[in-house]
Amino acid sequence: MADIRTLNQLQDALDKEMAWRAKEVRAFNVASKGNGPERRYFIRAGVALLYAHWEGFVKTASELYLNFVANRGLKYSELKSCFSIFGLKTKLQTLSVSRQAAANIDAFDFILMELDNTARLQLSSAINTESNLTSKVFANIATSLDINVSGYNSRFKLIDESLVHRRNKIAHGEYIDINGKEFEDLLNDVLQIMREYKTDIENAASTSGYKR
Repeated sequence: MADIRTLNQLQDALDKEMAWRAKEVRAFNVASKGNGPERRYFIRAGVALLYAHWEGFVKTASELYLNFVANRGLKYSELKSCFSIFGLKTKLQTLSVSRQAAANIDAFDFILMELDNTARLQLSSAINTESNLTSKVFANIATSLDINVSGYNSRFKLIDESLVHRRNKIAHGEYIDINGKEFEDLLNDVLQIMREYKTDIENAASTSGYKR
């Protein structure tokens, strides 16, 4: 992933991520409107693809935002705690699990000394969708970026039951009964959630919401 150093670069990258994903799933929506028996195949494949783009977009959009924050050149002490954690997690884990006094003291001293240094966020594997992006996993990712999830609460059931549960059944070779209209509604709802997440990230970046 290329470095995201400006707000325009972040917005352009997010726009591109959203555009190609929406175009691809909408192609399956068109195919699902046919009258032949093959439309059921397109609907099943469309649900699986829609989930893939849901997970892929949330992961990539979150990583793009973290990349942008990492390139602000800010100190750990200038960032909100949720972002500083991405650079200090290893030492924080030592404090939480180690029973060795010397190791804990070293970890705590390291954290204190690092606070006034430029943040070096560990971006690789920072965003974990757990290959099953339920509402709970999504909320955890959003919270790790200080994105308010209250506006998504009303759609959590849709994410878990209408999207993730159906995708899991398809992935395990089980039959699902969903017609073209239901698929279209699901597609539009999930794309809307993705757009809202994109907007939340853009707003956070433009208002310096990552700063303490």
